[in-house]
Amino acid sequence: MIEIDLEEEKKAIAREYKELLRISYQTLTDADKKLIRKAFDVAVDAHKDQRRKSGEAYIFHPIGVAKIVASEIGLGATSIAAALMHDVVEDTEVTFEDIEKMFNPKIAHLVEGLTKIAQVKKDMNISMQAENFRKMLLTLNDDVRVILIKIADRLHNMQTMDSMPDYKQVKIASETLYIYAPLAHRLGLYNIKTKLEDLGLKYTEPEVFTDIVSKIKETKEEQDEYIKTISDVLKKSLDDEGVEYVMKGRPKSIYSIRRKMAAQNVTFDEVYDKFALRIIYKSNLHDEKFLAWKIYSIVTDHYRPSPSRLRDWISSPKSTGYEALHITVMGPKGRWVEIQVRSERMDEIAEKGYAAHYKYKNGATEETGLDTWLNLLKEALESSETNAVDFVEDFKMNLYAKEIFVFTPKGEIKSLPKGATSLDFAFSIHSEIGIKTRGTRVNGKLVPLNHELKSGDQIEIITSIHQKPTINWLDYVTTSRAKNKIRNVLNENTKKIAEDGRELLTRKMKHLKITLSESVINELVNFFGLKTSLDLFYRVGIGSIENQQLKDFAAQKSNTLMNFFKSKMRRSPSNSEDIHKPVLNSNYDMLVFGSEQDKLDYKLSSCCNPIPGDEVFGFITINEGIKVHKKDCPNAITLQSNYAYRIMQAKWIDSSQQEFKAILKITGMDSLGLTNELTKVISNNMHVNIQSISLSGEAGIFNGQVAVIVQNNAILKKLIENIKKIDGVDKVTRVYTN
Repeated sequence: MIEIDLEEEKKAIAREYKELLRISYQTLTDADKKLIRKAFDVAVDAHKDQRRKSGEAYIFHPIGVAKIVASEIGLGATSIAAALMHDVVEDTEVTFEDIEKMFNPKIAHLVEGLTKIAQVKKDMNISMQAENFRKMLLTLNDDVRVILIKIADRLHNMQTMDSMPDYKQVKIASETLYIYAPLAHRLGLYNIKTKLEDLGLKYTEPEVFTDIVSKIKETKEEQDEYIKTISDVLKKSLDDEGVEYVMKGRPKSIYSIRRKMAAQNVTFDEVYDKFALRIIYKSNLHDEKFLAWKIYSIVTDHYRPSPSRLRDWISSPKSTGYEALHITVMGPKGRWVEIQVRSERMDEIAEKGYAAHYKYKNGATEETGLDTWLNLLKEALESSETNAVDFVEDFKMNLYAKEIFVFTPKGEIKSLPKGATSLDFAFSIHSEIGIKTRGTRVNGKLVPLNHELKSGDQIEIITSIHQKPTINWLDYVTTSRAKNKIRNVLNENTKKIAEDGRELLTRKMKHLKITLSESVINELVNFFGLKTSLDLFYRVGIGSIENQQLKDFAAQKSNTLMNFFKSKMRRSPSNSEDIHKPVLNSNYDMLVFGSEQDKLDYKLSSCCNPIPGDEVFGFITINEGIKVHKKDCPNAITLQSNYAYRIMQAKWIDSSQQEFKAILKITGMDSLGLTNELTKVISNNMHVNIQSISLSGEAGIFNGQVAVIVQNNAILKKLIENIKKIDGVDKVTRVYTN
């Protein structure tokens, strides 16, 4: 029986290999095919005795990664070979030297880059994921393909992690949403970004994911019919005008529907633009822009556009290189529909990102937005003084930011992240100009250095050789480039003071019987609410941190409860696998932690206000003990990704009745007696007390906010259902305070 299975497996591996060659985006020469075959043989032999958790032969994983690299990212033979061998050095007896001898230094270098990422040393006192990520980005200095293969590796792992335990799935999915999806987005890999986000949601919020998927299936027929109605109308006009095109209906991703539901506090049915229509037209480079606007004209002849939602990324491409015209029009039945207009070239760049850029670059010397971004990233990596978590947060802000387009005094166009200030603009021109900025003019008018720029602004920088950055400048800028440059200049002056401060702090801590280790420095930084260790040493150096404050820290550190938390932090998360999801029951009202179901002191986090019955987890903070967050809390992804070792499983159990506060926001049409009816419904509900109520009406619209005291989630849900039944009430949502 096993023999037959093994034979079948060999055939399946051979089929996968043929498929890999067939789907390659690049044209493979005979030499390329020989190279890939050799890499495949090395990988098959190296992994021959290994199996994945699911039981299948391990070789299916490297082949799966290579297929993503070949077809979805569109890289060539060197990258495909490296993808096939990406786990060989880490998991088997094969060495880099072996690969270099068998292949070439380039492939060995890529495999080494991928292995380095996998072998980051674990230090429990810093965020593993953030540090891992920073090290991964450092490989960009050598070859961006390492990151691209790593993204493919992550996508394949996400597609095949059903057989992993829950806690691992949540950790990997959180990392994916936190880092890999934004990175894929920034490298222009929109298809992969969408897949990573949807899979991330599948494991971090499985119930929400399943619910949206089933609702999409339910409405698919009706949506297909709706899109067909619009496309039939447009096809006739496009054909009459002789445009060569392909038209595709495209549903919005599950993740983006979820994001819209959460951001706008609406249900699935209330999300309007759940689908888009894409028109991909044939054109030579010369006529591309002309044809895009011709199609725009045809579309708007039939359907009225929303002027505020027109996006012209053809005249000003995104810095990822993305080009398209997005038109939102009012379709039949009063529904908004997004129509995306792209040429075949633009579509390829949108799908393949990095690889397609180079296919269409034709030896041009002008840097693309992506190249500029990679250079800025290298600069940030080389000069970054911040800790890993700050670095990642900073990086992500610039990574995912929407863009604005502004002009220099000479009329050159510059792209900056939304929220950038006039001082950010100065640093984007040149760091020397930024450092010497004395003032800024926007559209001819003198403005403060922290003036937020808008698309279309024209900015002039006034410099002075006597000007120097101050510490306040860090509050005036939002881009990591500007922050790093300012920090570097400030650091030159502060480093000397900080060096003296460190020596002084070491002596003072010794006096308090504490050795100044890396973990103690991190605790001190958090205790004083600072950002970096440099800030800490500098403040000690200039005497702004007093001896009494250090004594307070020492007293808090010796607190036995804190020591107990630390022992919890060191416990491996695998112990918590056994804790089961609570069954929703009105008797569940007390939290317990870990597989031993310990009753520990905790605080309910104010960012998501959990109440009994909500799915929750505990997070061990440095200063405030255990804080409990809802699993769908806005901060959950960041915490689970960056601080997995500080996450504690938590669940509700039955105990004596305890009460919790929930705030409800109610909107509707103002009508006589609505207030009276509302208070009656709430007070008639057993186990519910009104703590506070604020109601207002304006121009026929009713707005109310009610704080109620309830025992658990089940009671709250029932109350919300009853309020929704009141005549005139439109929406009832639970408010989470920040």
